[in-house]
Amino acid sequence: MNPVYYAAHAVALAPAVLMFSYIVLRMCRPGVDTAVWAPFRVLAGLGLMCALVQPCLLWSAKGLMPASEVAGWGAWFAPNPLSAWLAVLVQLLGTVIGVFSARYLQGEPGQHRYAIAFAGVLGSVHPLLLAGHWLVLITAWAAVGLFLRHLLCFYQDRPFALLAAHKKRIADRLADMLMLLAAVLAWSTVGSGSFAGLWAYLAQHGAPVALQGSAICLMLAVILRTALFPFHGWLIQVMEAPTPVSAMLHAGVVNLGGYLLIRFSPLLAVVSAARWLLVAFGLGTALLAGFVMLTRISIKVRLAWSTVAQMGFMVLECGLGMYELAALHLIGHSLYKAHAFLSASSVVRNTRLQMMRGQQPVAVWSLLLAPVVSLAIVTLVQMLAPAGWPWWWSGILALAWSPLLWAPAAQDGVVTVVWRRVMFGALMVAVLTTMAALVHMLPLRIADAPFHAAGWVALAGMALLYLGLATLHLYPQGFLAWRRWSYAGFYVDEFYTRLALRLWPARWTPEPASHTPPPLAGTMPVMTKD
Repeated sequence: MNPVYYAAHAVALAPAVLMFSYIVLRMCRPGVDTAVWAPFRVLAGLGLMCALVQPCLLWSAKGLMPASEVAGWGAWFAPNPLSAWLAVLVQLLGTVIGVFSARYLQGEPGQHRYAIAFAGVLGSVHPLLLAGHWLVLITAWAAVGLFLRHLLCFYQDRPFALLAAHKKRIADRLADMLMLLAAVLAWSTVGSGSFAGLWAYLAQHGAPVALQGSAICLMLAVILRTALFPFHGWLIQVMEAPTPVSAMLHAGVVNLGGYLLIRFSPLLAVVSAARWLLVAFGLGTALLAGFVMLTRISIKVRLAWSTVAQMGFMVLECGLGMYELAALHLIGHSLYKAHAFLSASSVVRNTRLQMMRGQQPVAVWSLLLAPVVSLAIVTLVQMLAPAGWPWWWSGILALAWSPLLWAPAAQDGVVTVVWRRVMFGALMVAVLTTMAALVHMLPLRIADAPFHAAGWVALAGMALLYLGLATLHLYPQGFLAWRRWSYAGFYVDEFYTRLALRLWPARWTPEPASHTPPPLAGTMPVMTKD
């Protein structure tokens, strides 16, 4: 019996208990919008302190679960180093976004229900991170979607917000059904619903047909929840929700799919079909969303498309077995998107200044040399700080970071500015590569499992993406028809929206034909509330 281990469990569950205690406290005073956020700040701060203690307790207990507790607490909640650090990240971002919400919604009616739903999402994420059993995982993920829907519908007079919530609900219900099917297949095969039992069974017997089907169902559920193509539309339309809701969604909730893929890496390692599925959806999403993002003007919409592209790349990393980098990507993306949305006003101001100056053309030589220089930097860092990457992954990283080395075409002999930009880009590539190379030294207890058969396919896809981006910069006026398709998101969401509303009718009807928007008005069908 290890008392430190039990203390780690208690501390890990404390943030969820505190957040649900806040919900109970608010429900005791229904309809009262005064003094909504003062108790939230206190309880969220206490939850953050508990989350900070958890990694220390796990380190003291060596992060190991006593063998005698496989059928006890360990069968339901399984703290691990990655979940502990993600709990700190989630509680920190939740506390900051909650404080921001208090200022953002000052004077708004309905803060009572907003605060309850916000605390519900935050409290439901912690059990999901700790889940060691199928029932805990399914319940926690369903609770996250349930509370999040109330946040998305905070402005109930905005049709697009209601449409986004409706499409998200459809995706969530399909994901829940797939998750239940995955649990039934795994449970019936292993004889236990605990993940520890599943890992032990995989180590001894491999993956029979039932477990392969379970892995595929799980991957499809993650694809639905992570807003990959063609199920991405709700994530774009959610911009109608309050900005702090967008920050929490893009910085936290949508990243949970990546965490689950890392958590189920032992299952992915023995089911090649599931890994090919992740590579196909992840690479396709990164390619398409990367092109669409270039044609958008709205700052928040560009951030949303950026999230879609980043989720595609994160899923691609998991499909290729690069779990350590996927974990680093998850943490970095969460911090970046939270800052980007919470400082959207300054981002808009800076972007307007750049648009007033005009877009500077990119020098042709930098487009050609950037991949070569980036690959040289990645190779050099890998030699100095060996990370055990396959060479195809070095090529993927080099292509992904090549745009940092792009330099504007020198005008009026201003060469100093150009080279300063190149040197800064080279420094950024070196820093990012070093961070990626050193991530395996962190005590996250994640083991990479490179998928070499799909690695070269992913490298070819990234090369295609880079070639397309370079071509658009060289001939911005030469692909007007293609840019129209790209601006419209290749009309994928239109088909999905019509199909979703036909199969699951909602309270919206199309506007008359006379209200048809111009060709480049947007990617969403014009809808009105009944």
